[in-house]
Amino acid sequence: MLHVGVISIFPEMFDAIARCGITKRALETGIFRLDRWNPRDFTNDHRRNVDDRPYGGGPGMVMQVEPLQSAIRTARKAIGEPVRVIYLTPQGRRLDQAGVRELAARERLILVCGRYEGVDERLITMEVDEEWSVGDYVLSGGETAAMVLLDALTRWLPGALGHEDSAISDSFANGLLDCPHYTRPETVDGHRVPDVLISGNHKEIALWRCKHALGQTWLKRPDLFDSLRLTCEQQALLQEFIAEDDGKSDPCSRFGKTKIPKKSAPAQGTPRLDPIATR
Repeated sequence: MLHVGVISIFPEMFDAIARCGITKRALETGIFRLDRWNPRDFTNDHRRNVDDRPYGGGPGMVMQVEPLQSAIRTARKAIGEPVRVIYLTPQGRRLDQAGVRELAARERLILVCGRYEGVDERLITMEVDEEWSVGDYVLSGGETAAMVLLDALTRWLPGALGHEDSAISDSFANGLLDCPHYTRPETVDGHRVPDVLISGNHKEIALWRCKHALGQTWLKRPDLFDSLRLTCEQQALLQEFIAEDDGKSDPCSRFGKTKIPKKSAPAQGTPRLDPIATR
């Protein structure tokens, strides 16, 4: 079970993930537990203030150490050790699928949601274990970032998804974007589902999915190839996709010059990107 505590002055925002989708199912089945603590409940101020003006001047307000620290320590006792305290901030490590899997392997987390101009730096020094970011942009608070993280984490919990292989075949799970997907009807306004997908030939379907996952990555996120080592088979499939595309798509116009990744056999210990695992 994944047990997560959230520190937020707007704990009611997390009602949404308890009412909908995969997170709701995970909570109901007991593989995910979510508790919330409001720093305003740990103030000595009758106004329940949790922020003050920054030393040195400047715009905005800064969240104070004491209410957040008390909330975190209360959460630690309730959740139990070992627990990792995570602060959601644009200054943190950027979240990606590898990071999600890393965090999902832990059983206890506390997510600290900042507001205003952020939190007093001393709180980070004294109480925070890791800082994570959901991207290079600024949100009004850490709550929406925390919900993004919680949704991503829940997908990796055993039993959370309807199909056990769904998380494994997601985009980025093996370093590539996902391949295109189709459902009924077979034809919409003259656009047909690719014949191979309705052929029943599972080997050919797996190869098609691998080829188009490689192709989608080449078209839309060629930078992902920088950290991949393609097998000879994958290189051939990508070259086949590029030849078939034949200028129909122009990745250079959107992403700058797109390089075709060089052929390279996997180094010892490097996982092979299995075409069958790519949907």
